[in-house]
Amino acid sequence: MLKNLFMVALTAVVAVGIVYADQSTAKVVVQINKTAATSGRQMYASYCASCHGIDGRGNGPVAVMLRKQPADLSALSRNNGGRFPSEHVATVLEFGAENMAHGTIEMPVWGPVLGKMDVSVPEQSMRQLRVSNLIRYIESMQEK
Repeated sequence: MLKNLFMVALTAVVAVGIVYADQSTAKVVVQINKTAATSGRQMYASYCASCHGIDGRGNGPVAVMLRKQPADLSALSRNNGGRFPSEHVATVLEFGAENMAHGTIEMPVWGPVLGKMDVSVPEQSMRQLRVSNLIRYIESMQEK
């Protein structure tokens, strides 16, 4: 009986080790579907909600697989003295986070992707339109 208990404990330790090792090497893949450039809500649901959650609180279904919980986007104004940091959000979307305050380096840089979704519009114009509408939607999510 002691031998069986030891084998169960050893199996559990090995299983936990395998799960832990698998998480450290896991890659998160976000599918890129074309969305309407005028709909910040649609872009957010397609590109951001998987990590940041539908409500922006950092609780999306992919968040549990990340080393660090995604930023709570609904608290950006509160954490910035009551002012929404639109320039900072634009910079993070276009170029990524330079520091770890936003989250991890794993966050996708959306600027180049958003700029190449519509070949009938110049890339820079498309990127600015999409980033602007996405920022406006994130701003609408702020806690009151």
